[in-house]
Amino acid sequence: MVLQKIWYNSIRLLVKTGLLFYTQKIRVSGTENIPKKGAVLFCANHPNGLIDPLMITTNCPRESHYLVRAAAFNNPFVKKVLESLNLMPIYRMRDGINEVGKNKEIFENCFELFKKGETLLIYPEASHNRKRTIRPLSKGFTRIVFGALEKYPDLKISIIPVGLTYQNASYYPSKVAINYGKPIAAEDFYSSNNLPVSINNLKDEVSNQLKELSVHITDDENYNATLSQLNSLNVDFTDVDLVNNMIAKNSFTDKKKRKTTFLKPIYYLILLNSIFPVLIWKKIAKKIDEFEFVDTFRFALNLGLFPVFYGLQTWIVSLFFDCKIAISYLLISLLLILIYTKFSPTNTENEEYLQKLAKRFSPD
Repeated sequence: MVLQKIWYNSIRLLVKTGLLFYTQKIRVSGTENIPKKGAVLFCANHPNGLIDPLMITTNCPRESHYLVRAAAFNNPFVKKVLESLNLMPIYRMRDGINEVGKNKEIFENCFELFKKGETLLIYPEASHNRKRTIRPLSKGFTRIVFGALEKYPDLKISIIPVGLTYQNASYYPSKVAINYGKPIAAEDFYSSNNLPVSINNLKDEVSNQLKELSVHITDDENYNATLSQLNSLNVDFTDVDLVNNMIAKNSFTDKKKRKTTFLKPIYYLILLNSIFPVLIWKKIAKKIDEFEFVDTFRFALNLGLFPVFYGLQTWIVSLFFDCKIAISYLLISLLLILIYTKFSPTNTENEEYLQKLAKRFSPD
């Protein structure tokens, strides 16, 4: 158990360090709403693939467990690694009716986690989607909390909605808002005599909070027009309350000039200094068939390949010069990346960019 915690926290620190070099800014609010002890279910929206749990995990005071798509566990070695990091598979109908039956065991594990006063992170929308809207929630998360309450009637479970909003998903450098909502006492919604009503009421409560904690544009015939107006104004989507207020009032003003970066020379210097990882990324990027996974793969590549590559280059420099010069080279390389990441602007999407994405990731 001690070794597992050391392993988990070491990986968490590694990812947090990686995000420091990957994100311009992560705006976090509402952590005071998270109970310091006791069972907690985090319910988050899911706009951007597997990088979403990394954002939440590294900016949450509680160690958590996670339910992720079962397909990620197909490789035996990967399965062991994921399980060591508190990840558990969740099966969906598309995985096959026989596979869905395995969820019963997973749910039982969740009940025991809550009984021990631990936490769980789940995505009640059931899939990722980059649209700036909170989609209808599945009832899976209600089955977990109500199942736990049925098994342990005296159990107290706090549900914390988590709103994730990206300024421009899959754009580097990333800019993100993570907002933790008010605790919802699951036991206040649970009635074994009228379970359908309990489920719907809890889903509505979580959904309503998520619509306030992240930028939410109603998914109707006006969605595209509203999104285009916000993009054209170059709003700061991570200022969630301001943007949601603009949407609610249908008032789109205060256009901000799109910022240009004066750091292009540094950017090209970084590219030149990282030529092999960049070429590998270019090749991998062509095989990504879902927009929501661009950030996931790019960050994973940065986290895994760049330290090795820079370490190797530092060693080569040390062979031709001395260790002081080699270490200076490494520190300057890291500093250039950090400067570009923190000071290069992240604008909203423009129409040309959106059309390019639509063409790139079209199912046809």
